[in-house]
Amino acid sequence: MIDIGLTKLALIGVVALVVIGPERLPKVARMAGTLFGRAQRYINDVKSEVSREMELDDLRKMQKDVQDAASDVSNSIHKSMSDTESSINDAWNGSEGSSGESGDGSSGSSWKRSPDPSLLTIKAKAFRRKKLARTTGVPAWYKHQSGHRTRVISASARVAKYRRPVGVGKSAGFF
Repeated sequence: MIDIGLTKLALIGVVALVVIGPERLPKVARMAGTLFGRAQRYINDVKSEVSREMELDDLRKMQKDVQDAASDVSNSIHKSMSDTESSINDAWNGSEGSSGESGDGSSGSSWKRSPDPSLLTIKAKAFRRKKLARTTGVPAWYKHQSGHRTRVISASARVAKYRRPVGVGKSAGFF
């Protein structure tokens, strides 16, 4: 660090006053301050960029670690599922006979068969019917007949609409 004391600053100021002159000294001092501020901002920007890059590298490393762990878990689950499936298939095939096939000619895993196309069309029609019933607008005459509200008003608007005026229907006195 540069060791500048009060006497050295005073000496620099006197030399600058003599060399530059009293007319241009404020302008030069202002420009020097501006350049010094720019230099400080540039240095701070470089420091923050370096720190961001370091954090980004740490995050990339962490992301890679998480992805590796996720792939390990996925592989272990896949392996355990395949082991379980093979043991189930072996048990299934073993209980029906030693030929390795079931009675209907399939490979023993009947739960992997595709569903019947007629069942799929029935399900699709039912889904479309339900969706149409949900999204279709109900006619206003049916809403009036069945008692559904067609217009909803706020509580304060309802009070203002149905409140009686003060002088109508009530006496002003106690007696």
